[in-house]
Amino acid sequence: MVSERRSFILAATTALAAPALVRGASAQQQQPAASAAAPPAAPKFHKMTVGSLPVAIVQDGSNRRADATQGFVPGVSAESVSAALAAAGTPGPGLDNPYNQTAVQTRAGLVLLDTGFGQGAPPGTGQMPAAMRAAGYDPAAVRTVVISHFHGDHVGGLLAPDGTPAFPNAAIKVPEAEWTFWNDTGEEARASEARKPGFANARRRFAPYADKVERFRPGAEVAPGVTALDTRGHSPGHVSFLIADGAAQCLVIGDAITTPALFMANPEWYPMFDMDPAQAVETRKKLLERAATERMTVVGYHFPFPATGRVEKAGTGYRLVPSGA
Repeated sequence: MVSERRSFILAATTALAAPALVRGASAQQQQPAASAAAPPAAPKFHKMTVGSLPVAIVQDGSNRRADATQGFVPGVSAESVSAALAAAGTPGPGLDNPYNQTAVQTRAGLVLLDTGFGQGAPPGTGQMPAAMRAAGYDPAAVRTVVISHFHGDHVGGLLAPDGTPAFPNAAIKVPEAEWTFWNDTGEEARASEARKPGFANARRRFAPYADKVERFRPGAEVAPGVTALDTRGHSPGHVSFLIADGAAQCLVIGDAITTPALFMANPEWYPMFDMDPAQAVETRKKLLERAATERMTVVGYHFPFPATGRVEKAGTGYRLVPSGA
């Protein structure tokens, strides 16, 4: 499993593991209020271990989709989406959308899987650095950043709010197929107007790391105990990550499965952001079956906090049993 280092080339213009093996506890830490009337949100984190590996899920924040019944699940009626939300005990039609990153302390140093929004973060987000510090980790100590895919809420945090590199001392590892797609001028020219900005955003976020980017293929061990899995569909080169230590395993899903109330319960549905819906559905079904069969701890980038739990079969679909439930 070999990673190959490449300089950044500017495109165009420039089983849940057994409970004794995977353990966790959640916490929130209050920060001083900016004013008595409007205290800032408390940074959220959830700490656990996978075998002997310390793992923390840190939340960049959350925002809310006003009406998830309209257009969010293509080809599915508003009534069906409402029914799925209601069945999961989630009041609709609005839907909270959290953003959860995963930090792993390995023998090669601290590894961060995805980065949140970073510079230009929308309201309610941009909290990942504070959440890391609340969990007891210094963001400056990150030695490796591994990216699941190049959508803005995953790569944006490569830049700090002032536009400087957020991880100047870290190696940056990216899926080769994802890198190739977002640096292809032909793909950019063919992209819809809604998708075009993603190409420029990727170039801008990675530019300061020109000599630090390493490309890898699915199956590569991107850090000790962390292996990349091929979960394409949500994006052309999307990967998930298997954290393993001895018999303990944890699947960090990324965006291959989002919003459990909708896409676990109905794995044939897909969100509007899946770039290859047919492939995404196939990937999602395989991941859900594996997680349920192997009783594997899962972490979801867009799962409700603490964003971790186990997958169970439920009727024709699956459900998430949150950690501690």
